Amino acid sequence: MTAAGKIVAFGELLLRLEPPGHERLVQASTFEVRFTGAEANLAAMLASLGHEACAVSKVPDTAVGQACVNYLRRFGVGVEHVVRGGSRLGLFYLEHGAAQRPSVVVYDRAGSSFGELRAGELDWDGILTGARWLHFSGTAPAAGGMGATAALREGLEAARSRGVTVSCDLNYRSKLWSPAAARQVMTSLMPFVNVLIGNEEDAVTVFGLESRGIDVTRGELAVDSYRAIAAQLVGRFGFDYVGTTLRTSISASANRWGALLHDGTGHYASREYLIEPVIDRVGGGDSFSAGLILGLVEGLGPQATVELAAAASCLKHSIVGDFNLVTREEIEALLAGDESGRIRR
Repeated sequence: MTAAGKIVAFGELLLRLEPPGHERLVQASTFEVRFTGAEANLAAMLASLGHEACAVSKVPDTAVGQACVNYLRRFGVGVEHVVRGGSRLGLFYLEHGAAQRPSVVVYDRAGSSFGELRAGELDWDGILTGARWLHFSGTAPAAGGMGATAALREGLEAARSRGVTVSCDLNYRSKLWSPAAARQVMTSLMPFVNVLIGNEEDAVTVFGLESRGIDVTRGELAVDSYRAIAAQLVGRFGFDYVGTTLRTSISASANRWGALLHDGTGHYASREYLIEPVIDRVGGGDSFSAGLILGLVEGLGPQATVELAAAASCLKHSIVGDFNLVTREEIEALLAGDESGRIRR
């Protein structure tokens, strides 16, 4: 693979509201404002690392919608294929946890502009001109419903006819849809997918795969467990690659972090990182997906790709907000073993 070609990310754009510091929602009097979206997070990281990446979505034709577009543009994400219309921008509230208190997300996405997206509304010919990769996650059809799913299917069909690689992060969210609904929709979309990303729990929930019942937070046991899951996924759907992150949550403030990649014949595990303190874990999975794409489009081998993706997503946990605003030099330094965090002057 070569690095040439645009990377397209389809999904809902959102407004993220959070109390400052570690305040609880019930005590907050002010909220910090950021814009986000699983696929936009991925596009922002790839753009920050020098690749052409664009977001495909729908936002309201209001000042809020424009602010969202401006925010993405600020970080180098292409926004020419974000269409305008509909009622409102979906949003969520984030309460940051600490120590033994977990973080909490409260969604307010019903009736969003993305949910009003319909087939025929997106110019997939124009969107995929010069593209080599199309990415989406399970939150897109979950939040967007039948209309957004139909629009996505148009894009997937267009991508297949053009030889564009497609990746999908399962990204199952129980607050957005049921396992039965997720299974029906996501199973129908998998024939278009070349690279699947998702943890063991999501794979079992969405596809009803057989699990060995091993806790995915338990080190080498988790590696063995996911190898079996990855083999089932490749055997059932014929993916070129299956990737996952492995998180051990010691507490909300301390995590162990690693990753796995399966290429149909071999399994590749990254080194494991201890992340303490966790500044902001939201977007960590999206940055892992971006790292996998980065390694694959740049022609790195599977071991180097999973190491790069794990290191990049490890660093994301130190950055406030959903976007992984990390540099290639920082990733390379971590890959070389520099975990000291010493000031660079």
